[in-house]
Amino acid sequence: MTDTIQLAHGAGGRMSARLMDEVVRPILGNPVLDRMHDGAVLDTGGKIAFTTDSYVVAPRFFPGGSIGRLAVCGTVNDLAVSGAEAKYLSLALILEEGLAVGELVRVLKDVRTAADEAGVSVVTGDTKVVGHGSCDGIYINTAGIGEMMAGADIAPRNIRPGMEVIVSGFLGDHAATITAARHGLKLPETIQSDAAPLNGLVREMLRAVPEIACLRDPTRGGAAATLNELADQSGTGVLLDEEAIPVRPEVESVCELLGFEPLYLANEGKLIAFVPAEKTEALLEAMRAHPCGKEARRVGVVTDKAPGQVAMKTGLGGIRVVDMPTGSLVPRIC
Repeated sequence: MTDTIQLAHGAGGRMSARLMDEVVRPILGNPVLDRMHDGAVLDTGGKIAFTTDSYVVAPRFFPGGSIGRLAVCGTVNDLAVSGAEAKYLSLALILEEGLAVGELVRVLKDVRTAADEAGVSVVTGDTKVVGHGSCDGIYINTAGIGEMMAGADIAPRNIRPGMEVIVSGFLGDHAATITAARHGLKLPETIQSDAAPLNGLVREMLRAVPEIACLRDPTRGGAAATLNELADQSGTGVLLDEEAIPVRPEVESVCELLGFEPLYLANEGKLIAFVPAEKTEALLEAMRAHPCGKEARRVGVVTDKAPGQVAMKTGLGGIRVVDMPTGSLVPRIC
């Protein structure tokens, strides 16, 4: 662990994991936090889930969304992949002196639109203003409470060898969009952030296949970080099929231009599912019937080989390791 906080500590890769394991959990660890899922499932008579997140994306407006839309979708999705239906959100704003009120209005309208889309209510919040130069226009913190969906048991401990890995659609759209907007690159209008609430998709998935073992949304660090985390937490290996992984050609071009790997790019409207192999087709059928899952496909399998590791079968028939990202490819993407 380094002596100072670096950008890579917030990138969702190896340094983020070390910060959690070596600094945060030794001080704050408890049986609920130590499950290390996207939301905490709480028993308060009836089971609820609770999560929190902060958003510092730059730029704050981008094709397909804004920091306001991202804040709602990210929180709703953390609850959804925990098996919970989001009900209530808090919204805390940190505003920089000099921010145009018109920009704040745009952000809040995007919050309202996304909340209505997800069927959630913003029920409490807070606003602080800091001096010019103390933050970059606007930062947002959210917390979300949701009710557990009937029969949902979503956790890394449920992952078993022989299960199959499914992704809900094209990977890397969000990070590619943010990178292009930040650096003035022109992308086709078909490429924009995938920020979307996934609670409706998850609801239909669980109705079709209650046996889903685990769900996760591959945000910071992309699918590579998510799969490595789950392989480590479940003590299993994951073998991906390179030719099955869905990536838009335009995103591939951005990756080639900037030296990125699509598996490491963040997403804000996609999920990864682990499901018993005999339930794969039923799950894919349910996902493809929903707008957020119409490009869903099987991309890999869980194995008992190389526990804690992720590998990929390449188009040439070889095998290469997909390691946990160690740095920050695109900082401040959420």
